Amino acid sequence: MRRKLLAGTAAASAAVASLQSYWSVRRLQQTRTPTAAVNAPAPVPAGPQRVALVLNPSKLQAGPTRALVEQACSDAGWDPPLVLETTIGDPGSGQAEQALRAGADVVLAAGGDGTVRAVAQALAHQPAALGLLPLGTGNLLVRNLGLPYNDIAGCLRLALHGHERRIDMARISLRNDSTQASSEHPFLVMGGVGFDASVMTDAKQDLKDRFGWLAYSEAGVRHLPGRRRRISIRLDGQPPQSRKVRSLLVANCGKLPAGVDFVPDAVIDDGYLDVVVLSPRSLLGWTWMAAKILLRHRGGIPVISYYRAREVSVWSGDPIATQLDGDPSGSVTSITARVDPHALMVRVPASAPGPSGQAGSRPAVTRRSWRRPRSG
Repeated sequence: MRRKLLAGTAAASAAVASLQSYWSVRRLQQTRTPTAAVNAPAPVPAGPQRVALVLNPSKLQAGPTRALVEQACSDAGWDPPLVLETTIGDPGSGQAEQALRAGADVVLAAGGDGTVRAVAQALAHQPAALGLLPLGTGNLLVRNLGLPYNDIAGCLRLALHGHERRIDMARISLRNDSTQASSEHPFLVMGGVGFDASVMTDAKQDLKDRFGWLAYSEAGVRHLPGRRRRISIRLDGQPPQSRKVRSLLVANCGKLPAGVDFVPDAVIDDGYLDVVVLSPRSLLGWTWMAAKILLRHRGGIPVISYYRAREVSVWSGDPIATQLDGDPSGSVTSITARVDPHALMVRVPASAPGPSGQAGSRPAVTRRSWRRPRSG
């Protein structure tokens, strides 16, 4: 039995890997397309800017990035940037608050998704803009905004001299009734419970250091054979539904590495969150779901459902793993996520497509009615 399970896992993983490789090649020229937008970006006002750099010093490119920012400010004839390094105790929020007190016009977050999230928390509903310098593994918000995530100098030019727009944030409350622990956090791209969170938690750091986001594939293969979990889901105050799922994700925007549009119709400034419920029963279900996502098949399939809401609450009888923007956030028995519309000003490229990636087009992903009964 174990031998058959391992063989099945290997076959499904090979199928998914093949699809992803095909899709990466097919989408190579489109991986910088920004997430769809309601509002067009506006040019950054002309004139000198007060620049602050919140820098994660543990990142490999931290030193060269600091030098790039200092040189860019010098070349523009501006004051030197205020450089504030993150710490283990404060991954960026306190430093961003200090930058605001100093009168910064733009605060550059140089680090991974955790640094970006911490800086964004302090900048929410503030006039200062967030600039993104990707030094992490996933760099999810950078990808969704269409920034050149493999080009720090290019990201810096856009952060200082590009365009800016307001985007939504999400705020999530986490609670574990077993330990009585509770916390609140922002997130910018995607939060999840279940399979995806277990993968993020168990990804090996040495593989992440060597192979970047591909390290999550190894953890994903290890977790594929698990069982579905029963949870209760409530959207926008409607009656809750009980579902057996492998994973539930709440997305502010939907692009993942390798050019994958996990939620093709997610709009980053529409005042809504996109809820994705994944319920494959077997390895065949995972392969079916992967084919739909990677090949952007528009028809509905039973193992994946899409919804849109301003607020989503989830309960689980036993603690279940969670993640925020790719970072593990502990095991909980309940979450409540809410959209915070137009909370954050960000520096971006000039282009911003319409709701499904092209200006003026309408969403096309099949979304099911919350009241409609569905097969498990």
